[in-house]
Amino acid sequence: MKTADPELMRAINRFHVLDTIRRHGPLARVAICERTELSPTTISAITGSLIESGLIEPVSIGDLRNSGNGGRGRPRVMLQLKADAACVIGVKVSPYRMHFVLTDFQGDVLSEFGVPVRLAREPVDVLAYLIADGVRSCLAETGRAPTQIDSLTIAMPGVIEHATGSVRESPLLAQANAPLAAALQNRLGIQTFLESDADAIAQGERWFGTARDLDDFVLVSLEHSIGFAIMNRGQLFRGATGLSPNLGDLVISAPDAPVLTRLSELAEQSAIIAGHAEADRLREKARNALPGKANLCVAPGDADMIARAERAGAALGTALANIVTLLAPPRILLVGSVLGLGDHLLEPLRRVMVEAVPQTLAGLGEVDAHQADDGLWARGAAALALRELYGSPWGAMQARQPGMKEDLEGVKNVG
Repeated sequence: MKTADPELMRAINRFHVLDTIRRHGPLARVAICERTELSPTTISAITGSLIESGLIEPVSIGDLRNSGNGGRGRPRVMLQLKADAACVIGVKVSPYRMHFVLTDFQGDVLSEFGVPVRLAREPVDVLAYLIADGVRSCLAETGRAPTQIDSLTIAMPGVIEHATGSVRESPLLAQANAPLAAALQNRLGIQTFLESDADAIAQGERWFGTARDLDDFVLVSLEHSIGFAIMNRGQLFRGATGLSPNLGDLVISAPDAPVLTRLSELAEQSAIIAGHAEADRLREKARNALPGKANLCVAPGDADMIARAERAGAALGTALANIVTLLAPPRILLVGSVLGLGDHLLEPLRRVMVEAVPQTLAGLGEVDAHQADDGLWARGAAALALRELYGSPWGAMQARQPGMKEDLEGVKNVG
């Protein structure tokens, strides 16, 4: 029987220790053992190495009193992440806006910067230039240089290959299989990762949002594309080459649509707006919406938009029923600007789900629909950059020394 790679197992255990301290710290070693279910010997070895590397630090919390004689005992020694051990940047890119977040090693925001843009099928070098310019502006607020940043994660709509750093297809890029990560890395000199925007907001919800207590859920992002993310036991699931598929490519059947209609043709923001009598005004409103605010809504008496919202809701309900049938998730998170359509979208969505989900799975796939601002999407991208660092091979990452930039080649994501 083949045994597990010891190096990989150390990386996995190391990730779990760092993530446990991030989520619940400061923690004593015994508490880390209990939460990770690793042995005291393993925890001592891992935490000792992390302290030596400058990634975590001991802190003394209060004094323990000896109840027998009333004397003072030694302070409790707890472990916490060393916030300045690393800095990462997360970026959310959409057709109308880019949002940048700089965080420390525990995910706390150090700088945040948003800029309106108009992007549609741009050459890869143009998009890389705009993102790089935004990164420099975000860094300027804190006086940092690109050489002081450990990694950068870009979250964007489309079909993204995390492992290769290429974009198979996106409404933002003119070419297929665009090597965006390499283009950015060449411009900035920062290790760069690509993620789907759905994966980024799923990680953001998991670390900072409504899903902090959930290990298992699926997320559907409803914006300029329809993204899909699966969180399984606290880890994001990705396909071959780290692929994050676009749920909008799913072939869907609707009462008033051809059999081979894709979900994107019914439920993407652009598809809902297209053909409306006031399509140009609605597009401009979407472009100029404030970050995190609904940029798509139903005006009183707008029968056309109500019909479009109900059709989109029914199509989404069918897609979600299929997801429940295949994956049986306990919770489905819906986020994104299309939720501005409100109950005109959500009521048919829920009705179709109830009708289409098999009775054997009734009660699964509880739908939680809410808006998430651009900052949470970008912070989720930064969290994915941190996951890369947390999951680095044993000893591959050391705390930053003044004037030095670590070589992070070989970083692997165990999530």
